[in-house]
Amino acid sequence: MIITNNPMVNNACHINGLIFIDGSLLDVLTAVRDYVHRGYTLQTHPLSGSVKPGETPYKTVVLESGESVCFKSLNIIEESILTARKLTADRNYTDKMLKDFQLIDHTLIFERKN
Repeated sequence: MIITNNPMVNNACHINGLIFIDGSLLDVLTAVRDYVHRGYTLQTHPLSGSVKPGETPYKTVVLESGESVCFKSLNIIEESILTARKLTADRNYTDKMLKDFQLIDHTLIFERKN
């Protein structure tokens, strides 16, 4: 499953398990937390990459279905939400900046090395 607010990821990824959040980075992290409570486990770190949560408006997180709550995933997502709340600020982005941030997030998910 993929949860994202990144339009580039939404347009590029045609899978049934994609959930597009029309909202902020914190909205994405909250949705991820809700799925972790339902037994999903994190497959990517919610704050991966070198762009700080207060600098980018986009985030994509990959989850895997599980049978019970993974407390490691729950701890990571809760800490990520706290960090994002501390660092998130309203910013004015140009269209070019938004496209650049979309590309960075897209690259982190689809071009990662296994």
